[in-house]
Amino acid sequence: MSSPSGALPLRTGRSRSRRTFPQGRQALQAASLVACIVLWHLAATQRWHFGLVTFANVPPPAEVLSAAWALLQSPKLLAHLGSSLLRVGVGFGLAALAGVAGGLLIGRLRVARDTLMPPLEVLRPIPAVAWIPLAILMFPSSEGSMMFITFIGALFPILLNTIHGVEAVDARLIASARSLGTRPLRLFTEVITPGAAPSIVTGLSIGMGTCWFCLVTAEMIAGQYGIGYYTWESYTVQNYPAIIVGMLVIGVLGMGSAGTVVAAGRWLMPWTRPAGGPR
Repeated sequence: MSSPSGALPLRTGRSRSRRTFPQGRQALQAASLVACIVLWHLAATQRWHFGLVTFANVPPPAEVLSAAWALLQSPKLLAHLGSSLLRVGVGFGLAALAGVAGGLLIGRLRVARDTLMPPLEVLRPIPAVAWIPLAILMFPSSEGSMMFITFIGALFPILLNTIHGVEAVDARLIASARSLGTRPLRLFTEVITPGAAPSIVTGLSIGMGTCWFCLVTAEMIAGQYGIGYYTWESYTVQNYPAIIVGMLVIGVLGMGSAGTVVAAGRWLMPWTRPAGGPR
């Protein structure tokens, strides 16, 4: 018979390691951010020079922090944030609907693939910047053109990932569902869509990041408010710390929105989570 004194420390040690492991990850992540800031400070203040790359004109973190505080006190902050979030929300929402629906059809129906994929493959390599003049001609308002640019940027990652997800669904599951008398509509909703869901969420996350990339490009040319316009305006007036503030705001918003998409996908797909939880 084993003594309790030999079993209790083993269980306690395991539970402690499981509780402290997330804290260790958070400490490592925070340390990596601090290290990047320290290197940035040293490179800007010491004016490091590496061949073709120089940090002589890069503002240090202290100046960027001062510019960020000025932006927080600016009455235009809410207008910049609201404009960018609205454009991304509308463009991404439309791209999600069109990309997921189109990907399910193209991935499953040969007729849809033969008729829709050739023109889509021609349009897919066109960069967002090349769409801006045509978007201005197509839409009477600048808001519509910028939303269209974000839509185009997010559409193709969502579409292609959905197609790959549908193609990766196990054919045995589809055959089993058909043998049980599942109708085509329920086959889509109960077999194909859940099976392709992980790829769809990946495409949505990538599309959200592309949305912000395309939005900044559009706002630099056609916007009056928005974080991209704020960044470009700061460059034209040679307010270099504000440029980095705009870049960091875009990065935080893009990371937060993409992370929200991934978290929502995990919540909606409990069957994809491992039994032991995330590691």
